[in-house]
Formats: sequence, C-alpha cells, structure tokens
Amino acid sequence: MTDPYLHTRANSPHGTIWFETQPRYLAGRGDPRHITQALRAAGWVNRSDPDFPHVLLVSPDYRHSVVLEPDPEPYGAWWRIRGQEEDGRRWYTEFGAHTPVEILAHLTDALLQPAPEQTPPVWSPLTAAGWSYERDEHGNEIARHPDGILSLERWSVEPGETFHWRAQAAVPNGGGGFRRIWHAYLDEQMPPHLIAAFTGALADAEPVQRGMYDVPHSHLVTQEQRGPQGEQLAASHEVRLKAVRAAARKARRTAALTTAAPAAPAAGRAR
Repeated sequence: MTDPYLHTRANSPHGTIWFETQPRYLAGRGDPRHITQALRAAGWVNRSDPDFPHVLLVSPDYRHSVVLEPDPEPYGAWWRIRGQEEDGRRWYTEFGAHTPVEILAHLTDALLQPAPEQTPPVWSPLTAAGWSYERDEHGNEIARHPDGILSLERWSVEPGETFHWRAQAAVPNGGGGFRRIWHAYLDEQMPPHLIAAFTGALADAEPVQRGMYDVPHSHLVTQEQRGPQGEQLAASHEVRLKAVRAAARKARRTAALTTAAPAAPAAGRAR
C-alpha cells in the first residue's frame, strides 16, 4: 500500500467498494499486482526503469521475462512474456489490456512450477464447460464459449506452416464485424503445459472482485455488492504470496540437492 493520503489506484483494495463480477473473462484487467508481486515473491528481479511507465520482471535464471507496458492502442499488447527453454527454444506470448489478471495468472503461476510429467489437456476442459469445438481438414482448431463472445483458436495462416494460438473476447460492432475486448497470442513453441495452464483458465466460471463499472463493458457483466472486501482481499493476497515464497524456497532446496555432486571416494594407495 502506498501513502493513503495520495490519491492512487495502488491503494486498492482498501479504498474501493468491491462487487462480485461475472463472467470473469469480461471483468477487465484487475490489479496487476496479483501477478507482479507473486513473481517477485518467487525471486524474480525487478529490472524496470523507474522513469518509464512499465514493469519489467526477470526470472532468477534469466530465462523468462514478463513486461507490463500500457499501450493506448486498442489492439496493443499490455503484457508480454518471453522465454527460453533449456534446449534453446525461444517463445513469446502477449495479452491485451483487458485480459483479467486472474486468468493470465494461471500461466505466470505455471512459470514458477516444474513442468508436469503429463501435459494437461487443452480442449476437454472447455468442451466440458459447454464450449463448441471444431477442427478442419488442415488441423486448425477452434472452440467457442456458449455466449459467442470468447473463443480459442489454434491456427496456421497456410497449411503446413507453424501453428499459433489465439484467444479473444469480441462483440459484434453492428457493421457485420467485431470489436475486440481483449486478445491473447501464444507461440506454438511455448511449453505445452503453459499453454494448457492459460487455456484451462478460460473455462473457470468463478466470479472476481471489481469496482462498480470498473470493467470495459458494464452492460456485459453482472455486478453485485458481495464477496470479500478490502481487508479480506488483502489477507487473501498475502496468503497467496506466502505460498509462492514457500514453493520457491522448496524448489531452490530441491535444485540444490539435485545438482550437488556426491563426494568421490578416496582412492587407496597402490602397494
């Protein structure tokens, strides 16, 4: 919390009356500290320029970076994540301004965990939640939320070319086209469990807390004054950070034990 006598949105959650908002994927960006403070709790380094309006966080091994950089363009990317795997593969993903942090956090939280032995499925959690699913003869796949606003697509511009993942929330603009609310672009080179972490979050129907009308399209959401308020939200966030710190310490201890070479037995003197 910043100085309570200075008017700033950073004083949330204490200075706001919160409303349970659903659907969550239309609830707007939310508080970015849900992501940034969790990454810092895990040991990520803040490389931001204090004189520039952005946040730049780098993982302890410098293989991953997360940038939050407000972009005034409606199709611009506010969040950009880059990674490099141990085999040298590089990947990139980006998210628009109104991507809810609760959804994006599924991906950034997965960055803090070891890759699972088995990759979680992508499409079945969506179809189980009532989404439609189609696959064409070129291998392009698309799933759509029942309300037609949210969709997930794995597509290739030309048959045989590299696939990309795209999620977006968009509404008709009255002229036969669509007006995008937010978008996400994911590189096919990303580790599959990271893609699954984000796409699985799209099926989550749990409401989130937002200020009244602090949403990109208030007529598309339902807001009711209930659910956790300031102190409860702050306490819940602190529990989240403590869990991240504990997991990071455990991961460091495990890595240290794994990489520690056993002492070689002393060789006997030849006689």
